[in-house]
Amino acid sequence: MFNKLSRLKIKGDGIIWMVFFLLCIVSVLEVYSASSSLTYKAGNYWNPVLYHTILLFFGVGFMIVTMNIKCKYFKIVTPFALVISLVMLIAVLIVGQSTNGAQRWIGLFGIQFQPSEIAKGAVILAEAQILSAMQTIDGADRRAFKYILFVSLPIIFLIAMENLSTAALLFLTVIIMMFIGRVPKVQLGRLMGVLALLAATGFAMIMLVGNDAKEPTDSEKMNMTEQVVEKKEAPGFMAKIFHRADTWKARIVDFMDHTELSPEEVDLDKDAQKSHAKIAIASSNIVGKGPGNSVERDFLSQAFSDFIYAIIIEEMGIVGAAVVCLLYIILLFRTASIANRCANAFPALLIMGIALLLVTQAMFNMAVAVGLAPVTGQPLPLISKGGTSTIVNCVYVGIILSVSYTAKRKDETTEKRTMAKAA
Repeated sequence: MFNKLSRLKIKGDGIIWMVFFLLCIVSVLEVYSASSSLTYKAGNYWNPVLYHTILLFFGVGFMIVTMNIKCKYFKIVTPFALVISLVMLIAVLIVGQSTNGAQRWIGLFGIQFQPSEIAKGAVILAEAQILSAMQTIDGADRRAFKYILFVSLPIIFLIAMENLSTAALLFLTVIIMMFIGRVPKVQLGRLMGVLALLAATGFAMIMLVGNDAKEPTDSEKMNMTEQVVEKKEAPGFMAKIFHRADTWKARIVDFMDHTELSPEEVDLDKDAQKSHAKIAIASSNIVGKGPGNSVERDFLSQAFSDFIYAIIIEEMGIVGAAVVCLLYIILLFRTASIANRCANAFPALLIMGIALLLVTQAMFNMAVAVGLAPVTGQPLPLISKGGTSTIVNCVYVGIILSVSYTAKRKDETTEKRTMAKAA
């Protein structure tokens, strides 16, 4: 086993490596700074950042192993990944562990993870394989459209029952991949029309079914008993689908409320996350307070996860925040450059899907932190403190590096064809 590990080669695109390690450095620094609430509860200042650093080391290990797998072997994983994802997503709805009213985690052999993280990769793998297999001179075969929906919609629906924002971002990635994969524009246009109708219907259902009360604070969530939750939810299939309607409605109403309030009128208990994120950004004074000098980290309950970008702005200023945003943009454009060099469609579509998955989530997290989108539970990829997401995101980067290292290039293919004709 050690001989096999010793033969692993650390190769791949240098710019992707640079972006990855810069994001990891920012992650360690900001998680160390933003985990004050966790260190207070644990009674140990180093535990949260040590745990996160160890996870990153494991993630790098998985990334290196993945990078040394030839991209053609990823096709073999697809059917197994789809079946496992479906089973785990159904299992998490039945026996999953609930946190803040959402069942997103499942325990296995003492390890807690989110099946949705694995399911996202399975959908991207399947779509890349379908689109690449059904390419014609004029674009993707019309049948590819229904095959993609047949594979992706069940998984997206299961994810949406507990994590609507993750499902929406995944579906957005699926649609962009279909556009890149040259699915007929007529089919995409019809899909967009149906989605608009479904979105309007879903919005209406949420506003009708959901409670007008604001989302409970963190302290209120901790004091809520299982008995109260059971009384609140009516039995039945529709109740299971809309059991988070109160949370969704509260976030939508809060986001759409543009009433100007004076500092004295702001309720820091009810609007804690949004308010303290704004305070963190406003108090940065453009240049920032310096790493480790955040004040609002002590008041933001998810400072180390969902709102870590607000802490980055507070400590590193607008320049630091812009650099972090630029790193994700570089990741996307560099991946597009690698995909453009690929001789085959599958590796190109696969890494574009993965890059879009990471970057759209990152941009949405940033939009939430600065108040441009409703509050959701989306962490900042490769920076926020996490478990499953940290490992899986490292694997995603490993796939990009694998394609940059092992995939056939257009120039190599052209050169071989030229030599064959000359012979």
